[in-house]
Amino acid sequence: MSRVGQKPISLPDKVSVSVNDAGAVTVEGPKGKLEWSLPEGISLSHEDGAVRINRKSDNRRYRALHGTARSLINNMMQGVSEGFSKDLEIQGVGFRATVKGKNLDLSLGKSHPIVHPIPEQLTVTVTDNTKIKVEGIDKQIVGQFASDVRSYYPPEPYKGKGVRYVGEYVRRKAGKSVQK
Repeated sequence: MSRVGQKPISLPDKVSVSVNDAGAVTVEGPKGKLEWSLPEGISLSHEDGAVRINRKSDNRRYRALHGTARSLINNMMQGVSEGFSKDLEIQGVGFRATVKGKNLDLSLGKSHPIVHPIPEQLTVTVTDNTKIKVEGIDKQIVGQFASDVRSYYPPEPYKGKGVRYVGEYVRRKAGKSVQK
């Protein structure tokens, strides 16, 4: 029995959920609109200000999808009502970032600037040339964009330079010691 899948999802204010016959779920709220198709064997029902996710049977496949579907729909509701954000910081001498139109321009100590396109669903802001804030309504797109930017120069353990999430702990290592 999926403990996550059994929990009802409370409907936030100003958020509406609709399902068509093909299983396409549409969630609308103050920040925007998201759509997703329910997997086969999973259904959605409205009950007095809450949404419940149901499965056709206790088949292993349906049990696996039950909790996943509930989490994804909960994230959609949270995204259209509050939104998601990820904060990144750049550490290193001469390392900086700027937003130029629809692109994020990163100078990370390489011989060339790195230009990363910003998806339409996201808002990216850079403050102090080293702090990047990624905001959007789709949790997956926000997280993927932040991960892609971090992957250009992950924090290295010797000097701590690189792109990291705010609050991320980087385990430092001692460098080589000279033997005399």
